[in-house]
Amino acid sequence: MNTKLTLKLDKNVIEKAKIYAAQHKHSLSFMIENYLKAVTSSEKTQANEEVKISEFVKSIGIDGVNLPEDFDYKKELTEILCKKYGV
Repeated sequence: MNTKLTLKLDKNVIEKAKIYAAQHKHSLSFMIENYLKAVTSSEKTQANEEVKISEFVKSIGIDGVNLPEDFDYKKELTEILCKKYGV
C-alpha cells in the first residue's frame, strides 16, 4: 500500500535531486524509498561496527561536495545549532 509523505527540503537540493533522478531514469519517490529501505533494513550492528550501505545508496552523491573521511556530522550539527540558538 502506498502512502503519501510530505518532506521539507532545501529548494536547491530538490532541484538537483530531480535532475539526478531524471538522468538515472528514476523518480524521487523511488530513490527515497530505496534509501529508506536500505537504512531501515540494516541489521543492528555493534557500536564500533560501520553501518553497511548499499552500492545504490552510495551512488547517490552530490557532485562537488567532498567531505573528509573523519567528518563528524553530529559534531558539526551541534555546533551549528549552538551558534544558531546562542548556547
